[in-house]
Amino acid sequence: PIYIQLEIIGNIMKKTFYTLLITLILCCSHNPEHYIQHIDGYWEIESLTLSSGFKKEYTVNQTIDYISVKDSLNGFRKKMSPRFDGKYETSKDVEVFKLKTENDSLHLYYSTAFSKWKETILMANENQLKIVNQNNDVYLYKRYKPIIIE
Repeated sequence: PIYIQLEIIGNIMKKTFYTLLITLILCCSHNPEHYIQHIDGYWEIESLTLSSGFKKEYTVNQTIDYISVKDSLNGFRKKMSPRFDGKYETSKDVEVFKLKTENDSLHLYYSTAFSKWKETILMANENQLKIVNQNNDVYLYKRYKPIIIE
């Protein structure tokens, strides 16, 4: 009787352990699709870390990036020059992209009349965006906050 009770307790403990392990793995899984909701908006470069390890900090930016993502996961990126009245000046140049999730990563596939390339989003939240390009250069952006002088 005691042996049977110990065996039953052992089986319950094994099932509990495996259930907890699976729950832990699922809860801590990296899902890059959560980044999509944060990408849209105005972004100012904060730093650039080159693949060589050299890091450049940006304290003042004359241009910012405007990124727009549509429901179809198509979007565009545009360089903007902020003005002191809260408006922006821009050129007609636009970089069109398609968002795709592959191998647990979120990628931006760009296409222009002159070139095609891919970038990978390493992190995105309400305040920061981190992107690596094909040269392994890492760009860290912060959400742009306009300065309005009246």
